[in-house]
Amino acid sequence: MKKLICSDRIKVKVVTFPLLAGLVVLSFSLAPVAQADQFDQQIQTLQTQNSADQNNLDSLESQATSYQGEINLLQSQISSIEAQIASNQQEQASLQQQIATAQAKLSQEKLELGADVKAIYVNGQMSTLEELATSQNLSDFVDAETYRDAIQSQIQLTLTQITNLEDELNTQQQQVTQLLQSNQTQQTQLSADDQQQTQLLSLNQTQQTQFDQQISANNSQIEQLRAEQIAANNKGVLQTLAEGQCGGGYPNSLCMAAQDSIVDPWHMLNRECVSYAAWRVSQESPVGNALLQEYNFGNATDWPSSAETYGAQDGVTVSSTPQAGDIAIREAIPGLYFAPGDPDVGHAMYVESVIDSNTILVSQYNENLNGEYSEQTRSSADLEYIHFPS
Repeated sequence: MKKLICSDRIKVKVVTFPLLAGLVVLSFSLAPVAQADQFDQQIQTLQTQNSADQNNLDSLESQATSYQGEINLLQSQISSIEAQIASNQQEQASLQQQIATAQAKLSQEKLELGADVKAIYVNGQMSTLEELATSQNLSDFVDAETYRDAIQSQIQLTLTQITNLEDELNTQQQQVTQLLQSNQTQQTQLSADDQQQTQLLSLNQTQQTQFDQQISANNSQIEQLRAEQIAANNKGVLQTLAEGQCGGGYPNSLCMAAQDSIVDPWHMLNRECVSYAAWRVSQESPVGNALLQEYNFGNATDWPSSAETYGAQDGVTVSSTPQAGDIAIREAIPGLYFAPGDPDVGHAMYVESVIDSNTILVSQYNENLNGEYSEQTRSSADLEYIHFPS
């Protein structure tokens, strides 16, 4: 059984995420699925890679949103801490002013009380008997004693109040200083967290840019591959007579379905050139139909050798002279590689009629890589023709 040439080998090394393993996995006992040409395989590889890149890009964008939200939260917390620091610094300045005022008041009170203490001290040099003897009367003595006791009490109370106020203010100042230190520690940590989140966001955006660039590069390569394939398929075309999604009698079940979504009875994917060619053979040649169902003829460029290998004994021939009903094959262009291991694999057409010695009318699918039907007149040169007996 002929082995289908695999040309799905394009790799782009920028992406480190795993790509989908294969385009389609099918289980058939007869033969693997054949595709029209390696351009489609390369394009599907790039599209699969783009899909993986886009998934990674979506994930990064979601992650970036999370990073930005965290940064916004941190910056809000930083602003709150800065407001607390400013408030505490203002309170600290106010307390410092109160302490200075209290200390000035204490100094003044000390001066004023010093005079009273001195007066008490002078009066206190006399004994109680002497003080009583020098008094005008007992009432004067009692008044003097009472005044002295009151002054002493006032001195003690004032000293205690001022000392307590100073202690209280110093305690408040220490608390505010500790709170400021805590705020500043929080501010430092939040700033470090904010910087880390900003770095992560920057890295994330760099990765997004890389994926965007890779997707763009892949899309450019896809467009180039499509253009080169279309140019190869259209070499020798004289005129396009008809085109549309369906045509040539190709079953609606195959032509109306999405391209490459169905495996036909000849192990080909629908709306590919080889699928249409196999269907036309099945309508006109029971021999050809049986051979195509039993063997996998491969990509378009493999059909001539497959026909000779599997069909020679049943009257299948290959020549450079066209006949109506033949399958025309544009074989692979020698030396045309689009990536290491990915050679051109040709194109298959059905010969509707031979117009003259140099011109044929063909019908086909996917000549312009859109999975659609078309009819063209074209040069009969540089093609091989497979004839399946009726």
